[in-house]
Amino acid sequence: MTSNKKAAAGPVGMATQATGKAFTVVKESTDLHQSLENGIYAALETYSNVHRGSGHFSMVTTHLYEKAREIVLDFLGLNKSSYTVIFGNARRAKMLCKHLPENSFKTLSSQDIGLPLGVRAIAVKKRGLPKNIPFDTGGGTSRLMAVNWMIPSKVPDRFEAGTPAIVNLIAFARALKLIRKFGEDIFRSPDSGKQSAIQILYGDKPTEPNGHQLLDALRHTLIGRDVLVPTMYGDKPYINLDNGASTPTFEPVWEAFRQALWQSEDIQKEIIREVKKISAKFLSAPDDKYDVIFTSNTTEAINLVAESLAREKEDKIEAVVLSSLLEHSSNDLPWRMKENMTLERLGVDKEGFFDLQELEKTLQEYNKHGMHKNKRIRLVALSGASNVMGSFNDLQEISRITHLYGARLLVDGAQMLAHRKVDIDTLNIDYFACCAHKAYAPFGVGLLVAKKGTLEFGAREIQEITASGEENAAGIAALGKSLLLLQRIGMNIIQQEEQEMTAFALREMQKIEKLKVTGVNDPDAENFSRKGGVILFEIKGDIPSRLSGELARRGGIGTRFGCHCAHIMIKQLVGIPPFLERFQALMVTLFPKLQLPGLARMSLGLENTKSDIDRFLQVLNSIAKKEATDGKAAPDKKDVKKKMKDFMIEKEKMVYWMEI
Repeated sequence: MTSNKKAAAGPVGMATQATGKAFTVVKESTDLHQSLENGIYAALETYSNVHRGSGHFSMVTTHLYEKAREIVLDFLGLNKSSYTVIFGNARRAKMLCKHLPENSFKTLSSQDIGLPLGVRAIAVKKRGLPKNIPFDTGGGTSRLMAVNWMIPSKVPDRFEAGTPAIVNLIAFARALKLIRKFGEDIFRSPDSGKQSAIQILYGDKPTEPNGHQLLDALRHTLIGRDVLVPTMYGDKPYINLDNGASTPTFEPVWEAFRQALWQSEDIQKEIIREVKKISAKFLSAPDDKYDVIFTSNTTEAINLVAESLAREKEDKIEAVVLSSLLEHSSNDLPWRMKENMTLERLGVDKEGFFDLQELEKTLQEYNKHGMHKNKRIRLVALSGASNVMGSFNDLQEISRITHLYGARLLVDGAQMLAHRKVDIDTLNIDYFACCAHKAYAPFGVGLLVAKKGTLEFGAREIQEITASGEENAAGIAALGKSLLLLQRIGMNIIQQEEQEMTAFALREMQKIEKLKVTGVNDPDAENFSRKGGVILFEIKGDIPSRLSGELARRGGIGTRFGCHCAHIMIKQLVGIPPFLERFQALMVTLFPKLQLPGLARMSLGLENTKSDIDRFLQVLNSIAKKEATDGKAAPDKKDVKKKMKDFMIEKEKMVYWMEI
């Protein structure tokens, strides 16, 4: 495995307590590219998704992400009491700015400073923001939702649908700090070390391993591997069991991102063309049948299809989208927020699987027998794999039934891309949406793979959509490299390893008193072969936020808690009746910081090993028994919380202040 430590690990120099990595103090402006890379790398060492993650990494990343807003305002000389910053890509920024009063905002872009990160920052007067969500909806834009209502998130989350390009935004903020000190042109010229797209994406040695050997080698290149974090029982190596929210990355993927960052525009265009081919091949979507469009995330990809479908007009016909109760809000809200269509939902069984007889019956009622007047199901929009239940539904049969009755099929593949083989052409999928940040390339890229001729956008609009996504050439390079690595490992091997670890975890979790696992919970069950490495769990009498917090404080283990952007399904699982839903809505309105019922979730990734699961089980068992972990008396909880905060502040210094 080629690690290429030149930039990945940072040059030898000033050591840091938080991670043990080392960096060189910048002495001349010629070192500024390296300085930016060092800051990005430091952020990657403790990367996780923002908000509602319980572990140290999510806490740090959330802090760095929110700090980036302050840095933008400071750069523009604006007061944070009057202004806020909304992040997005070029198209989303343009759409939002149309809704803002003149002279109420300022914008900055990564293009302005010579970096291919696909970032737009809008600094806007808080009182100038529209009250309602004007365009994209989905993950993060709702505070609470039910079948027929939703409460929007606070500003700015309300306007940042889906997982943002967190690492790119942190990199952008770091670059602004460097520009402020050293001048506005420091990143405008490409690096003198020109490389081709082929070298960047395929530059591994021919003798490098594949299959299991490659997987084992990759684990040793995980960025953030063995980072020590403070716990109640001393410093422990961090264990990431939050891969369903976002994945860390590996040295070769970072190296592709880093190299692409400094290439000329011509080389970046080469990279984009090559990664389109890589993506199409990985997903078995031949270019004579499908278009591959880069977006900012899965949410934007689904919103594009919703926008397109809303434009389709057929006399005397009202379009219906058939989704399910299982869906992530990114495959729910876009359909119900658009005009000219209605949303219906399939039920889901207790293991997270659709009733395919219900699917066929519903399609027959609407499209064959006309039992709902002029309403016709034009699109079936379902998750290929659930982010809460870990269930992989039968897409082959779903596609057959859907097309039999004249509807099209959209698959939310965010939880599929890095876990199972996807053959879009064979499955006859019309639209497939996914993202790189759940596939070990957390640099702000999404994918929409669409059958040719199925999107209702004019040539100029398609050009704008395409250009917006392709501004993030560095992130696209990272996605391409990650897909090549996954392909070389083999999706069958990844599935096998994931199922072995899931089976081990479930068997051992059955032995823990008071612990309940939701969904497929028995490795010997008939449906276990359709179960991914996502496990929902709870301990009787313990709220999920506390349970996940204890895993972090006791064992340095990152999990996630709450409704996981699948509010409807989670509330059904925990048994919240309609009258209590309405009461929740009132409470959330009156007390915005209130923690609502939900479930804790652990989710596996390529980096996880049996020893990670062993540690998780050990700590979980001690929490269930209300015993000390490791047989040691625990110190005051306030003490470890302070140490966790100190860890976060130290990381902020490394990312934003080191070498500046």
